[in-house]
Amino acid sequence: MAEVVERLKADQATQSELDHKMISIRRVTRVVKGGRRFSFSALVAAGDKRGRLGLGLGKAGDISEAIEKGFRQAKRRMLTLPLTHDHSILHEVRAKFGSSRVVIRPAPRRGIVAGSAVRVLLTLAGVRDVSAKIISPSKNKINIARAAMTALSSLRP
Repeated sequence: MAEVVERLKADQATQSELDHKMISIRRVTRVVKGGRRFSFSALVAAGDKRGRLGLGLGKAGDISEAIEKGFRQAKRRMLTLPLTHDHSILHEVRAKFGSSRVVIRPAPRRGIVAGSAVRVLLTLAGVRDVSAKIISPSKNKINIARAAMTALSSLRP
């Protein structure tokens, strides 16, 4: 019983220090015999601004439930990024997810030069002084965010 209480306290401490932001929310529809059924899909990023970052996609009939599910998934899928002493990345990384391609490279004394979902992810991770380029025919934020997460997970110390 005591170990369960300790684990709950540790989980609450982790949750309180994590910041989260919604990248995308969509109302999706499926057609059934009686008409249309609506549900929501929320892409949520979570990070501690000290090098930890997660991304989750939650789906539910209610917006708040979808966001909560996405946040829980983001917490489960946390990455720890190897950062330099000045909170930048060590080397250039590239990744592709679907048709979305992302290039992230260090850019000393420039701040975060990135757009769309990549900026949100880098901010929540606490990364500074980087430049990112989205090379994609599609502007699908889910694929762009997943490509950025793939790129960041390929960072090597």
